[in-house]
Formats: sequence, structure tokens, C-alpha cells
Amino acid sequence: MKWYIGLAAFAFAVLACAAVWFGGLNQDEGWYLYAANLVGEGYLPYRDFFYTQGPVMPIVYSVFSSIWRNWGLLGARIFTLALGAIGILFASATAGRLAAHGKRALAATVVALLLGGNLYHLYYMAIPKTYALAGLFVAVGFYLLTFGGRWCLAGAGLCFAFAAGTRFSLGALCVVAFVWLAARGGRRGWLYFCLGAAAGCALVFGPVLLDAPARAGFFAALDYHASREGFDAMVAAGSVSRLVRWYAPVFVMLGLGLGCGRMQRGAGLALACFAAVFAVQMAAPFPYEDYQVPVMGLAAIAAAVAASEIEVVKCRLAPALIALGLAWAGSFGSPLLESWTTNGHDRFWTLKRQNSEIQQLREVAKDIESLDPGGKSLLTQDLYLAIETNRRVPIQLAMGPFSYWGDKLPYEGAERVLLDDAGMEALLESAPCEIAALSGYTFAITAPKGSETPMERQIWFWTLLKRRYNKVFTEDDFGQHATPLLVLKRKNGQDVR
Repeated sequence: MKWYIGLAAFAFAVLACAAVWFGGLNQDEGWYLYAANLVGEGYLPYRDFFYTQGPVMPIVYSVFSSIWRNWGLLGARIFTLALGAIGILFASATAGRLAAHGKRALAATVVALLLGGNLYHLYYMAIPKTYALAGLFVAVGFYLLTFGGRWCLAGAGLCFAFAAGTRFSLGALCVVAFVWLAARGGRRGWLYFCLGAAAGCALVFGPVLLDAPARAGFFAALDYHASREGFDAMVAAGSVSRLVRWYAPVFVMLGLGLGCGRMQRGAGLALACFAAVFAVQMAAPFPYEDYQVPVMGLAAIAAAVAASEIEVVKCRLAPALIALGLAWAGSFGSPLLESWTTNGHDRFWTLKRQNSEIQQLREVAKDIESLDPGGKSLLTQDLYLAIETNRRVPIQLAMGPFSYWGDKLPYEGAERVLLDDAGMEALLESAPCEIAALSGYTFAITAPKGSETPMERQIWFWTLLKRRYNKVFTEDDFGQHATPLLVLKRKNGQDVR
């Protein structure tokens, strides 16, 4: 093993452990894992609980739900990182296939360094959102695409359909790949790709579209994405700026490769696929930079294949060494490490965290269990608490902070899975759970626009809650963005089923 590969493997291990254990909590982690639990119990997305992405992730994750039922969020992160790592390996293998003869090992190594040595990428490959699974489908699909045989093309179409069934915006990959295959002509590769994609879409979306209530919920989920306020150039510019910062090594290598090397045809397709998904996701009203994580492997493939053509006198391994240096500089100098270990500053003093956020979550879960030994339910919109305590929440809270839709629900019958004003009031007055755990996100967000709930409504909801519950303790600086967490217990005399 070459020395720099050993260093890269060591760096990956260090950064992966940091991402899993120290990585900040994200509200979506609990939401996605809870959806997987519900699917494992026989519930159908959109019909029995509201869900705003494609149904593939909860279906796949439901098979492995025993991991977080036994090991909590930590187990879910390790499992998710394993999926992300497999995706990185496929991306590396794809770069090796696309590079020129004699440069294949170098191109594969550069991809592994650019992705496996990037703390930001590993963090979003570790937290159980859609990114690791979607990125795996993208990487496997593109790998199959490079072979060109009819069954490989059908498999690529199937993988891209599954990717779109994990995150809707990845459907753009199907369009670009189809156009590329159709433009090549020849052996009708586009037809086999389309057959695979059609089969994948039928498997993913067929059960939903054939069920009337689920179909209504599915189209409401699409409306959820479309109903937020329109494109904002300033927000988009900020998102691009942050993406370039987090993935500076990829973009530097891509620039060097395009400027000094040659772009192989397959690498050009990878770049075109990345650009298409990037454009679709940037058109969103709030184009968070982490939306691009599942397709950053494609950008890394294009960068590595192009950079492998750079000729540097007496240093054939220069692209790999440059990638290694850039990845280490970006990761070990990342502001993420500071944010995960501190709570900012108080004048002269740095406010050091006593525990990592996931460790703090585990401690709070133990406290909740001591208050309600053997309990099965929890009133919370912080669903990573429901996952960590292995408890149920009212079905209308399955979307976590995005469960409250104000006074207008999106379709007839939605009150079964979503809360309007009357539904939220009824839920709080019924005091359905012995314990309530409520952070700063509680009652604060009104879906689908993601606007702040009017303060008078928030106060009214808290007033209803106070009638039924007594505060037990407060956990400061808890969870995503460190808000106070109030843990309450139902007042004596309540017996609501």
C-alpha cells in the first residue's frame, strides 16, 4: 500500500468518527427514521402519514429499523455512513473506468480522497437523511452506465429511478442520461435505459398512485415543494458560496483538470448530470447547499478523470497528492469542528460543550425513561428524541416541526395525518402522552411555506399545554441550533387514551 493511501485511510477513519459522534443533530434525522419505523409497521407513506420526499428511503430503511431500535441514533448514523462509504467506492470505481489507460488507479484514488477526506461530505453521508442512499443509487447507476450493455443500461435506469424515488429532484438524471444515449444512436441503448427507469418508477410510485388517499397525499407532497415562495437570487448566491467552501477541493481539482488536462467523454456526462441536478435544486425557494451532496460524487468523478491527465514533471502522482492536501486542509480547518465542540463565545471565554450533541441526546433519553419507565409514547416534534427513546408520537406529528399546517390543510382527509389549528388544539387538550419533550422548534413553524407561526398562536398552544402538563426540567442548548428543551409530565388525574 502506498504511503499516501494509508494516510488517506487514517484520515477517513478520524473524520468518519468525528462526523458520527460529534456531528450536530439535525431535525430531519428523526423524521426520516420515524417514517421508516412506520413503514416497517405496515403504514403507507402519504396515506397513513405525511411525507415530502419519494418513498424509497423509508421502505429501504424499514428493513434495518432494528438497528436504531436497539442502538438509537448512533446506530442509524453508522449504518447510513456505511451506505455513503459504498457510494464513494462506486464513484471511485467509475472514475477508474472512465480515465485513460494507465491513469485509472490515479483517478479512482483522487475521487476517494476528495470525498472520503471531506468532513462536510462525510457528515451528510452519516446523518440519516436521504443523501447517503440517494448518492449510492446515483453512484451505482452511473457505474452501470459506463459499461453500455443493454442489461447494464437497464440497471442504470432502474438505479436512477430509485434515486428519484429517494429525492424527487434527482429525476433530472434520467433526462440527461436519456438525451445522451439517444444522441449516441447506435444500438438503442436509450430504449433499455428507459425500460429500466420505467420499471423502477412503477415499483416506487405504483403502489402510491393506485391508492386514492395515498395519491392525494403524494400530490400534496409535490405541492409542498412548489408552494414555498419563489426563487431568491441572494439566497441562491449564499448557497453556492457555501457549497464552494465545503467542496473547495473538488472545484479546485475540477478547475485544474479542465485547464490543464483533457475531459473524457464519460466524465463530461458526469459533469452534465451534476449540472442538471444542481440547476434543478438551485431553483428551489430555499436551495440549501447540502441538497447537492448526493451528486457531488459526479463532480468528483469529472474532476478526477480530468486531473489525471495533468502531466507534472517528475511527479506522476501530483493529482493525488494535491487532492490529499486540499482535502486535509479543508476538513481539519473546517468550521464544523469548532461548531460541534463549542457553543460560541461569551466575551473573552469560549463556551465549550460538555458533551457531543448525540451524547446529550442519549442522556436526555435516559432522563425521560426514568420519568416514565417502560413508556411507549412521547409528545414531541423533535423526532430524534422519539427514536432515541424508542417511543411513538401522535401520527399527525410524524413530520416533526413541519406537522402543523395552520388553518388550511392541503387535501380532503388530511386531518388524519396533519394538524390545522383545530387539530393542534384538540391534540394538546387530549394530553395523549405521559411525557412531553418540547424544544424551541415546537409550534414555531407553519408548513408548507415554512413561515413562523404567529406569536399569538404559539402562546395559545403553550397555554393549552400548560393546562395539562407540569414542567419537570429544562435542558439548555439542546439539539439542532441549541434551543432549550422543556421536559414535562402530565398532571395527576389525566387519563386520556
